[in-house]
Amino acid sequence: MKEHPQAKRTPLPGSWHGKPYLSLDAWCKNTYGEKLYKTAIDLGLTCPNRDGAIGSDGCIFCSAGGSGDFAAPIRQSPEGSPASAETRFREAYRESRALFSCKKTGERFIIYFQAYSNTYGPLAYLENMYRLALKEPTAAGISIATRPDCLPDAVIELLIRLKEEFPSKFLWVELGLQTIHERTAAFLRRGYSLPCFEKALEKLQRAGIPVITHIILGLPQESEADMLASVSYLNALPVWGVKLQLLHILKGTDLASLWQKDPATFGSFSTVEQYLDVLIACLERLRPDMVVHRVTGDAPRDLLLSPLWSADKRYVLNTLHRRMKEQDTWQGKFFGQTGSDSNRA
Repeated sequence: MKEHPQAKRTPLPGSWHGKPYLSLDAWCKNTYGEKLYKTAIDLGLTCPNRDGAIGSDGCIFCSAGGSGDFAAPIRQSPEGSPASAETRFREAYRESRALFSCKKTGERFIIYFQAYSNTYGPLAYLENMYRLALKEPTAAGISIATRPDCLPDAVIELLIRLKEEFPSKFLWVELGLQTIHERTAAFLRRGYSLPCFEKALEKLQRAGIPVITHIILGLPQESEADMLASVSYLNALPVWGVKLQLLHILKGTDLASLWQKDPATFGSFSTVEQYLDVLIACLERLRPDMVVHRVTGDAPRDLLLSPLWSADKRYVLNTLHRRMKEQDTWQGKFFGQTGSDSNRA
């Protein structure tokens, strides 16, 4: 796979809009002149790790909502109802935008297909939903969350067609990776290997589709060095964006059962200070041109078991920005200085 060239520039605070990293917010303002909010939609799909194709229990950290607990669902039409797919899509889109009614928003949104694996379904249905989203006048583009093992050639060909059909809209794919370490992936019941991720990334690169990759910080039995190795691994790949996700322990998950029996072994970061130490170290080593889509994450308050401090997202973000300013540090400060050993044990 072609390696991504190392960025040679120093941070430009003006282009980062006051943050010590290249946030999605900054990228949107630089590109569109305004903030773009993500409106999450649940297409009503599943994933091969739940429907029996490779497993039936899912990843141990995944909630019953398939990580789309805030997404507005595409509701099925009642029997005998004439409601079309377009009508049901528009209702979900309207519902998802209503979550921002208390905020001052711009004219456009990012339609985010979030719950479960959003390329894992009948091709005709996927095409209809993607096209309806791209036709929305208020949509700047779409972001499709999925698994690396759910990108058959037919889906890649569909994405290429849509990219050509809607040149004024963007089309992103979000790939869950979580970790590069196979021992952790097996514990998580992730269900695919690192080469599977690499093959999916290569296919999307050839198709010209920007990729956002999810990394989870605080996975059981992973050290800071393990987490930094995952970041170093991404630096060498054609990854456009990254989500650095704090591990949340949610009610009803298998991880929650393990945590309740042994919090010390299966818990995430016990304090915000511990988390920020690792997060800042990751950002300092992250390629400076990679767009940071997330640095903590949201969890439904009624499901969150641990860490409870993460429920105050504003405090976490404000503390992160203040600490990075006090430490005179930024995304990419140590990029290229730390070696690239991935240690994929």
